Amino acid sequence: MLLPLLLFIGTLSLSFWASARVKSVYSKYSQEPSLTGLTGAEAAARVLQDEGVDGVSIEPCEGELTDHYDPAHRRLVLSASNYHGTSVAALAVAAHEAGHAIQHARAYAPLHLRMAAVGATQIASQLVMWLPLIGMFTGFVNTHTGIILMAAGWGVIMLFNLVTLPVEFDASARAKVALRNSGILAAMHEEDGVNRVLKAAAWTYVAAFITSLAYFLWHLLPLIMGRREE
Repeated sequence: MLLPLLLFIGTLSLSFWASARVKSVYSKYSQEPSLTGLTGAEAAARVLQDEGVDGVSIEPCEGELTDHYDPAHRRLVLSASNYHGTSVAALAVAAHEAGHAIQHARAYAPLHLRMAAVGATQIASQLVMWLPLIGMFTGFVNTHTGIILMAAGWGVIMLFNLVTLPVEFDASARAKVALRNSGILAAMHEEDGVNRVLKAAAWTYVAAFITSLAYFLWHLLPLIMGRREE
């Protein structure tokens, strides 16, 4: 029982650390106004225009750090504080999401691979969430079939998180180049702030991958060891 507990505590601590890190860095640079005075929405629009990307709507949404790019409807969705905000953090987040829109327009392969894997990943997420609960009452999760299903579920999630890494890293790289080339960043300390915000955000995706990899290996190893013993 000790190893499962350590695995749970370790991965949970990593996730909490990554989440706290991004919130802390974002909070710091959301208090630092940009010298150009552009809002996140205006910065995203300029980045897309400079990159020749048309037909992408930019819309506000509720919540904090709920920003995302919706490829199905070609919508760049920014939380209200980043949509209307003029901080360095708002510029970083808006440009990052614009980076995803640029990826979509350029047919960036990892993005399209991740889009194709969304359905399977949603099913896998439901599987690894509900199967242990069912197993508490039936013991099914400890059977050979149950372990295979858990390993398969975590394997799908792990592969999705693996593909997500280059998608997110590339979007951040595009964001930094676009902000620099468009003249939106007017000083070196603003570039440093953007780098720090995007680097902190990247850790959340790294943490998600490490967590899913750990749980995948945890369920896979008994299957491998079982075959060796046969």
